[in-house]
Amino acid sequence: MPRKSRKAPTTSLDATDENPASRRSFLKLSAAALAAPALLRTPTARAGDDDDDEGVAAPVVPPSPYTTPWVEYLPNAITPVLAVDRLTPAPTLTANLGGGEAGRDEHQRYAELTVTPPRLYELHAVERDWRFHQDLPVQPVWIYQANTPDFSPVILARYGYPLLCRIYNDLPPNHQGFGTPEISTHLHNLHCGSESDGFPGDYYSANKFGPTLTAQGHFKDHFYPNILAGYDEFPATKGDPREALGTLFYHDHTLDFTAPNLYRGLAGFYLLFDDIDSGNEQDTNPQALRLPSGAYDYPLDFCDRRFDPTGMLFYDQLNPEGILGDKVVINGKIEPVLRVARRKYRFRLLNTGPSRFYALSLVNANNAMQVFTYIANDGNLLPAPLKLQTRVELGVAERADIIVDFAKYPLGTELYLVNRMRQEDTRGPKDVKDTGPRILKFVVDRNATDYSRVPNTLRPLRPVTEAEKASAKVRRWEFNRSGGLWTINEKLVDVQNPRAKIPKGSHEIWELVNPEDGWHHPIHIHFEEGIILSKTVLGQNVPIPVHERGRKDVFVLGEDMTIRVFLRFRDFHGKYVMHCHNLIHEDHAMMVRWDIEDDDDSNGSA
Repeated sequence: MPRKSRKAPTTSLDATDENPASRRSFLKLSAAALAAPALLRTPTARAGDDDDDEGVAAPVVPPSPYTTPWVEYLPNAITPVLAVDRLTPAPTLTANLGGGEAGRDEHQRYAELTVTPPRLYELHAVERDWRFHQDLPVQPVWIYQANTPDFSPVILARYGYPLLCRIYNDLPPNHQGFGTPEISTHLHNLHCGSESDGFPGDYYSANKFGPTLTAQGHFKDHFYPNILAGYDEFPATKGDPREALGTLFYHDHTLDFTAPNLYRGLAGFYLLFDDIDSGNEQDTNPQALRLPSGAYDYPLDFCDRRFDPTGMLFYDQLNPEGILGDKVVINGKIEPVLRVARRKYRFRLLNTGPSRFYALSLVNANNAMQVFTYIANDGNLLPAPLKLQTRVELGVAERADIIVDFAKYPLGTELYLVNRMRQEDTRGPKDVKDTGPRILKFVVDRNATDYSRVPNTLRPLRPVTEAEKASAKVRRWEFNRSGGLWTINEKLVDVQNPRAKIPKGSHEIWELVNPEDGWHHPIHIHFEEGIILSKTVLGQNVPIPVHERGRKDVFVLGEDMTIRVFLRFRDFHGKYVMHCHNLIHEDHAMMVRWDIEDDDDSNGSA
């Protein structure tokens, strides 16, 4: 099939030190300095590649060292981050520049949304030693450190109870290897003001700041109001309960360096509860679903990593094809064991990337498929549970909540989570196989009382009316490859200039278009969830999978695919982004800024 012709990418940015264009130039010019000694350089031209990609040198690295399976253990329960009594200096509405805070915008609607005083949290981005596996050496990683022993700290929050999280940047300014010691923390996909969204240009350290901040700083305060979307539209209920989220996560989003910074470990979970999904399986409220809770509500972070022959993390941040990891790290460990009780568990599955897709199945020791119940996608409870499932697919940044009932297995039973998705490079998956490598082992080792249940109705979905569809402005966003970089509508990211200006309170239909047949793009839209209206491949309608018929914030664009998404824009204003969450594509520079504006004359086009 012939390739589509494309224009060269354009950008209007000047080459200054704090400028996205100069940072991207640094990525290109520094390749030789950061290449690993074990790296061999060979051409990457392959059947179907673009003319402008031919002859580009790509890294060929040896496989990661062998690791003995099932000798690392995950804790039986997750220890959540605890709130702190006070923050010093005290939080302020505007940036406390004198106290060491980075130059952010003012917190939106703070007085209105803090009638209940906010709970205070503190995270520190730090470098610390970690061992991914006992067969690999101890090595430095970057993590968000909190008052919990877990590799990826988990924050528990609740709608109606605002939270203020101070995030310090304690990374070493003269670090070694890949990444950059600035941070901008994005809480994916909380409904909050743009100043707390973790905008990529809002990166900061004690001596450096991004183009969309006004000053450097040692920390930045993030205001997470924990309000329901539609807060202004539904004043009686303070938002639309149909739009409550559950499984969120936070990660670094520094412009041009999201992939390497996250690769080093900067990610964690943020679990959000309400009266329906209350986090208490013994809840007496008749509205409560009573899903598995406490130690039996267990988040699992899957990420692909590559290690060099000495066992150290390897990453090539300069090549626009990136590196596909051949080890799956789960909550910081390779091929770990999780000991479970004979009862129901809620597993919150998250793919933090940077590039690998998953098709996860549960099997017994004889590789026979086991069934589970699928209850949520991308943090959104489905209208009804999908029972007797045997596979869940995750593009980068997609989430899925599943219920596994271990009560039917005798003590001593061993089960495995396998990845059946075949993928050979960072461009995307190839197909789903009958079996795959085992990446996580469950051992049923104890009995436990089970008060939980899985009702036949979960959370209703707000419908999109025909009138809303007819009145919606339609924007087309085309995800492409140009000049060896990744583009949207044939342009590179420019975080200082919005490509769309959208009136607050409006709704639109966005057409996400992948005109290519060589790669997949998991497209993430910040701030609001959308509903898929249709999918087409080469102009022909294809079915929308049942698990994608609820609300989503990541939309996997397959080859030659177009997805039409209905979106509402409510309650806050400011700058947000849409980007490919294959972090290689994002950093090279498949991202676009769009703004929500308070006035009604915003009619900017894509």
